[in-house]
Amino acid sequence: MAKSFDTQEIEDILAQLENMHPQAVCELDYKSPFELLVAVILSAQCTDKRVNQVTEKLFKVYNTPKQFAELEEEQLAPYIYSCGFYRNKAKNIISASRDIMTKFGGEVPNNIDELITLAGVGRKTANVVYSVAFGGDAIAVDTHVLRLANRIGFCDSDDPVKVEKALMEVLPKEQWSHAHHLLIHHGRYTCFARKPDCENCRISDYCRAYTDR
Repeated sequence: MAKSFDTQEIEDILAQLENMHPQAVCELDYKSPFELLVAVILSAQCTDKRVNQVTEKLFKVYNTPKQFAELEEEQLAPYIYSCGFYRNKAKNIISASRDIMTKFGGEVPNNIDELITLAGVGRKTANVVYSVAFGGDAIAVDTHVLRLANRIGFCDSDDPVKVEKALMEVLPKEQWSHAHHLLIHHGRYTCFARKPDCENCRISDYCRAYTDR
């Protein structure tokens, strides 16, 4: 069952996470909303570090919707092979690029409802692009956010959509996007999946998993 946090506790949790992770921003490298979209699709079940290594070479050759829309899967696959699931990712990136060209005038849509109509774009990807590329208020629920939201006690669910809604209810809207990055960084660098570093965590007193122990 989810814990109940008051406004002051939420503010303190976010402040402590900010103190621990002052550089919490999107770690994917990109120079346009479209490059970010491609990078986020590639990041599924792959590290940002690996994606950045791949896109550093990829974007020097192809970096616009028009260029990707004209590709065949076998042309794109060798560039993204090391990201895993490369066939499906190549198919989705090319399909999304073609939709961007034919349905959205060559521009990545700047709202979630249209973003999720693109191939390979679920709510997580749409939320990342909407918040990072366009400055919208959104919470993208990846494996780190889902794990931490449950451990801390913001929610009690393995359903990303339910976790997203629970976080939207408990966190201030103007901090949704940044809080999402704070949780991701905390999951990557402190609250590890297998062995969380509770001794060096500044929010352990608020954490359901820690206090229940």
